[in-house]
Amino acid sequence: MTINYLYIIKTLGSILILETVFLLMATFVAFADDGNDRVPMLVSSGIMLAGGISFFLTGRKANEYQAGRREGMLTVALTWIVLSFFGMLPFLTGGYINNVTDAFFETMSGYTTTGATVINDLEALPRGILFWRSLIQWQGGIGVVVFTVALLPMFGGGASYLYDSETTGFSHDRFRPRVTQVAKRLSGIYMALTLIVALLLWAGPMDFFDAINHAMSSVSTGGYSTKNTSVAFWDSAYTEYVLIFAMCAGSLKLTVIYFAFKGDFKQLRRDEEIRWFMSYMLFFIVITVGWLFYKGYRIPGDDMEDTIRRAAFQIISIVSTTGFTVVDYVGWGQFFWLIAVVLMLVCGCGGSTSGGIKVGRAMIAVKNIINEFRKQTHPTAILPVRINGKSIPQDIIHRVHIFILVYLLIIAVSWAILLLNGLTFDEALGTAMTAISNVGPSLGLFESGNVYRIPDTAKWYVAFLMLVGRLELFTILTILLPGFWRR
Repeated sequence: MTINYLYIIKTLGSILILETVFLLMATFVAFADDGNDRVPMLVSSGIMLAGGISFFLTGRKANEYQAGRREGMLTVALTWIVLSFFGMLPFLTGGYINNVTDAFFETMSGYTTTGATVINDLEALPRGILFWRSLIQWQGGIGVVVFTVALLPMFGGGASYLYDSETTGFSHDRFRPRVTQVAKRLSGIYMALTLIVALLLWAGPMDFFDAINHAMSSVSTGGYSTKNTSVAFWDSAYTEYVLIFAMCAGSLKLTVIYFAFKGDFKQLRRDEEIRWFMSYMLFFIVITVGWLFYKGYRIPGDDMEDTIRRAAFQIISIVSTTGFTVVDYVGWGQFFWLIAVVLMLVCGCGGSTSGGIKVGRAMIAVKNIINEFRKQTHPTAILPVRINGKSIPQDIIHRVHIFILVYLLIIAVSWAILLLNGLTFDEALGTAMTAISNVGPSLGLFESGNVYRIPDTAKWYVAFLMLVGRLELFTILTILLPGFWRR
C-alpha cells in the first residue's frame, strides 16, 4: 500500500491547531506581565493557527482508518520537526534569538526535554518567552502526540500506531482497551503531578511564576530554568528536596504513578524495573558522597547534610535526564565525570518522561548475560529472562540488544562528527551522549547545558540527535531506510 499522506497532513494540522492553544497560554502570560513579547507571541500564534488550518483543510478528506505503522512513524517524526519550526517563531519574531539555527535548536531542545540552551542571559527574557520554553518542555515530556490523542480523539485506526511510535520503553502498557483512554488518563495524572509540584515549590522561596515553570520542567525531566544559575539561584534545601521528588516521579512509569494515584501501590512496590532504578540511583549517590568526602570536594561551610543533598540532587538530575544544577559538578573531578557518563547512558524507567537507554533495557541485557554464563556450565538448561515474574520473549531480548548496540554506535559516530566540528575530546563525547539521551548538561565548557559556542553545523546535527534519542532511535532511523518508502 502507498503511504496515506492526507492522513499525515490532517494529523499535523490538528496538532498545530491544538499547539496554538498552548502558545496562546504563553501569549496570555506576556499580556498579563505587560512584556515586550506581547506582539511577537500574538503574531506567532496567528501564523501557527493559519498553518494548522491550512494543513487540516488540505487533508480533510483523509481516510483515518487506512493508516498503519508507516503513517504513525512518519506522522510522529514530522510532528516534532514541524512543531519545532513553528515553535521557534516567538524567539525569532521578538529578536530574543537572532538566527534560525539557534532558534530551532532551542525549540527542539525544549520539545525533546533535553534542556540544552543557546541563551546566555535567561533573566533578560520576558516572562511570556520563559513560560513558552517551559511549556514546550512540559508537552514534550509526555509527548505532544500523546497529548493530542488524549485531547482530540479523532485519529481513527492510526491512534494506536501514533501512541506506540512516541511512547518510550521496550513495551507499552495498555491498562484500558482503547489507546485514547490510556492517553487521557496518563495526561490527567501528568497534569495533576505538575500541579502538586508547583504548589509545593510555591510554598518555598519561589514565586508562583518560577514555581509553575520549574514544576513543568522537572516533571517533564526537561531542565529549563528561569534563572541563569538554575536551581542554585535559590540556595534552598526545601526547593532541592521538592525537585528531587519531582525528578524521581518523572523518571518512573506514568502507568504505575496512575495506579498509585488511585490508591493501588502494589505496582509501585513490586515493579522490578522501578526497584532496579532506585537501587541503581542509590548506589551512585553513595559512591558520589564517598568520593566528595574522600577528595574534599565540598563547598566551604557545607555540613554533611548539605553535601549528601547536593550529591543526591546532581545524581538524580542526571539519571532522570532533567539537567538542573546546584553545583559545578565538573569541579568534582574526572572520576565523577565517569559516573556522569554512565548515568547519561542508562536513565529512568520505560514509559517515563526521561531519556537514555532506560533501566528496563539494561535490566534485560544484564539478566540475559548472566543466563549466558550459566549456560556454560548447564548447556541444556532452559533459562528464560523474567521480569516481574513473566518470561520475556526472545524477540524482545533481541530487540533490546540491537537497541543498545545501535545506541552506542550512534554515540561513537556522533563523537567523531563533533570532534570534526572543533569540539574537544570530552566536550564532543559529553555533547553526543547528552543529546541522544536528552540530558542537557554535558562535560567541559558545556557542563551547564549552554552550547551557544558550538558551530552552526554541529547545532543542526545535535538537534537531529536529540530527536533521534527522544523517539528512541527506531522511529527516525527506520524512516531513513529506502525500504520504508517502498510499497
